[in-house]
Amino acid sequence: MSLFLAVGCSAPAPPQHRPDSDDVIKAATQRLTERCLSGQGLVAPRPGQSPSPGQQQRVSAALFGTGPAQLSVNLPTGYVVRTHTDGCLAAAQQRLYGDQPGWFRASVIVNNLKPEADHNHQTLAEVRARHPAEIADFERLRAHALSQATALLNNRPTTGEPSP
Repeated sequence: MSLFLAVGCSAPAPPQHRPDSDDVIKAATQRLTERCLSGQGLVAPRPGQSPSPGQQQRVSAALFGTGPAQLSVNLPTGYVVRTHTDGCLAAAQQRLYGDQPGWFRASVIVNNLKPEADHNHQTLAEVRARHPAEIADFERLRAHALSQATALLNNRPTTGEPSP
């Protein structure tokens, strides 16, 4: 019987799993919104929980803002999309994207290019060609958000922001 022993021959390390950039931004958004709610003495409901109607109303107002929406985008399809600038979600977007109104406008337009193409009976390429500024803004602001989100989740201070 032979015994073969290989010492020092190890397999290459498996590649590091890199989280999807959308997941990183979502995780940072959740952390920021939970921190904002906590600062108001509120807790976001967890899956399977049923808060009282009054508690749900307070959380919803704190999270999404109150009163008339301050931002709106009129889409070529005829729809109007609106949002607030005064809730915890808006504050998280401002922190991550650095320009919540700009992000809202760019993301609504870019996320509705396909419906615009369908509505106008055009190809997506034709519609994209009409929106280079919005696409560039979307990409620039999203890259900024990913950088801010990564720093936040790694507990690194970001430009102009105090450490958590």
